[in-house]
Amino acid sequence: MASTQALLLSRGCLFRRPTGALLNNAVRQQCRGFIKIPHKSAKYQAKVDAAEKSWQAKAVEIQNGERQNTWDLLDERGLIKDVAGPRDTVRELMRRRRIGAYVGIDPTASSLHIGHLVPLMPLFWMYMNGYTTFSLIGGSTAKIGDPSGRLKSRDTMARSDVTMNMTKIHYQLKRLWVNVEEEARRYGHEKEWVWRRGIINNNAWWNSQSLLEILRRVGTSMRIGPMLSRDTVKQKMTNGDGMSFSEFTYPIMQGWDWFTLASREHVQMQIGGSDQYGNIISGIEVFKAARASDNDPSTALPTRDEFDDPVGFTVPLLTDSSGVKFGKSTGNAIWLDPFMTSYYDFYGYFVRRPDADVEQHLKMLTFLPLPEIQSLMAESNADPSKRIAQHRLAFEVSRMVHGEKAAKEARDQHSQMHGKLVASPNMEGSAVMDQYQEPLRNHLNTAPRMDMILPESLVMGKSISRILHASGLVSSTSEGHRLAASQGAYIGGAPGQLRAMNPYEITFTPIKLWFPQETRNYLIDGKLLILRKGKHNVRVVQMVSDEEYEKSGQTYPGQPGSGAVRNLHKHIKSLKEGLMTPEETAEAMALHGKKLDEPEPTIVFPEDKGRQRVEMEAKLAEELTRSRSLE
Repeated sequence: MASTQALLLSRGCLFRRPTGALLNNAVRQQCRGFIKIPHKSAKYQAKVDAAEKSWQAKAVEIQNGERQNTWDLLDERGLIKDVAGPRDTVRELMRRRRIGAYVGIDPTASSLHIGHLVPLMPLFWMYMNGYTTFSLIGGSTAKIGDPSGRLKSRDTMARSDVTMNMTKIHYQLKRLWVNVEEEARRYGHEKEWVWRRGIINNNAWWNSQSLLEILRRVGTSMRIGPMLSRDTVKQKMTNGDGMSFSEFTYPIMQGWDWFTLASREHVQMQIGGSDQYGNIISGIEVFKAARASDNDPSTALPTRDEFDDPVGFTVPLLTDSSGVKFGKSTGNAIWLDPFMTSYYDFYGYFVRRPDADVEQHLKMLTFLPLPEIQSLMAESNADPSKRIAQHRLAFEVSRMVHGEKAAKEARDQHSQMHGKLVASPNMEGSAVMDQYQEPLRNHLNTAPRMDMILPESLVMGKSISRILHASGLVSSTSEGHRLAASQGAYIGGAPGQLRAMNPYEITFTPIKLWFPQETRNYLIDGKLLILRKGKHNVRVVQMVSDEEYEKSGQTYPGQPGSGAVRNLHKHIKSLKEGLMTPEETAEAMALHGKKLDEPEPTIVFPEDKGRQRVEMEAKLAEELTRSRSLE
């Protein structure tokens, strides 16, 4: 059924999926444009017809030279390196059809880095121009590990590590897409109802995929000789530690992903990093073999002409000034997670780009129109010492990744550290005005760090409401109790069942007021707990022993022995016993008395002081005065 939907969309159709007997009837009614779907309302069908009419009108404008082809846009911005398929065919395909495209990302690290932005940028541009786009998280392929460009096999990842990485990258991509939506509005792209994007995990099919089916449909067509001739295989077998069978089959898995996306979501194009060309070529072979093995006309993907074939391309490699690749394997990654690379360091990386690189980075990593980039470069070249182009690059990329408030925060911090504010043209706001704005509240781009550790005694022996409080999802245990009672919070688990979620899928079930010992049922690999409030507020909690937690020096909200009055007693005692100087005590109390901006869980005093605390602070002040008078 899903394959026939791809057949329909490949002919320019965009529709909601017909079901049952309607599907074959829909096939018979298909035409050049959209099909008539009997069970849809006339209003919906009118929207479908209008969208197709608009697309065909744009195709004519492109053909007449009145509108730019999206392929040409990507090409002139330097986002196309190697093309799998004839360039002219790919260009014409993008003019004719609203094809689907995807970028695959294996969760082998806990965060994306700036190297991932390069293949994602064509996906963002295609989305803004009306194409269907998907970000594919390789929860299954990460278990194997892509051997491309490697001489040494990847270390096997623990299930809990894959789960943590998969969860963090999933929500990181969601934040990134929300920011891209804002960038689209900012640069004049009016969103239409036909715009489609999604985040998919290939565990959705690999966890139930039959190996026998893949061998039957693909294995008989894939020849060993051509597979052994791939550069990745030859390099690893001659210069590396050899090629395992699982690594050898990695391109087949990736190709099957592509075919599945084509069958389910009408995806015809794959976009990859510069080292993915071999995998894309192999993927096309797997795609065609799987397509040819389907003898059922009602489900088979079309093979009418070259415009029905899968296509793909790679993007250039992002390197530093010496030509070294950026990535976790080379140890110089610039992470998108602000807790791994701070806003300031992220911004500063782009400010430090050499003059020779900045124009290309502006084209590849921002949505600035090319005429504006040319004007910006002319202004920057007139006085290179101001690094105007670098600052604009840093601000634009920071805003896309972290949001506007965080980008302004990084820009202003950089200006305070390195002299006067250097603002490029059309960069809204200033350090003078921004300091009077409302404080930064938690939202998609300013939420506390997602991963944290909590002691075993808390996770295994305390109520779920206390765990919610300790994780920072609620401000008090009572609020956590109310949230759990109303089932407003969620825990990583199989829906409706008292057990942990599949380590390779992201599924949640509502939290209830269960007994403390029942929380252990949701631990992944006996140590990982995933909590969520709302759509995006997620905590990935790693349970550690109480001894390990104490050694970490951390505290969590609601931790016994960490209250305000207890801390005051502690400081007075230290002062009396001479363990702390008056200055050290004053500094410690100042630290306790203000709200900290650090993301690590910490105790924050309430605004309203109780009588006991007021008395203790007065007593401490007297003790400080007496100690200073004795010096």
